[in-house]
Amino acid sequence: CECPPSVVRRYQARLSGPLLDRVDLRVEVEPVDRADLLKQGGRGEPTAVVAARVREARARAAERLAGTPWTTNSEVPGHELRTRLLAAPGALAAAERDLERGLLTARGLDRVLRVAWTVADLRGAPRPEARDVAVALELRTGIHRGAPMEAGAL
Repeated sequence: CECPPSVVRRYQARLSGPLLDRVDLRVEVEPVDRADLLKQGGRGEPTAVVAARVREARARAAERLAGTPWTTNSEVPGHELRTRLLAAPGALAAAERDLERGLLTARGLDRVLRVAWTVADLRGAPRPEARDVAVALELRTGIHRGAPMEAGAL
């Protein structure tokens, strides 16, 4: 998009809160200049490495959810995330603060929990810890929380 920032802000203001509440990940990306785009051997990870990490994370989720009607984190109802699939003790403190401040809705909390489980699965952790919730909150709200966002840190 080559629109001026004022046009982008006006468009974003048209998006309603209930619609935005259904968006799980809000990621800002920097524009790529032509030289970087055409350069050989970019800085990213090879697709095969990323694909293997994703397969392993999905297998962890499927194993955890065996015996339930769900196979992926995205399918688990919010109630189950809050009562049956528990994060590490104290892991949700930042999310609870955001909920109290009105930065997060109940639906948003459920979505943060789903993403936190996915981040934990990508790290190979048995359940989400505070850092996984921080990554999920940062992806949800766009508010920087000092969470390691690089693929290798996950």
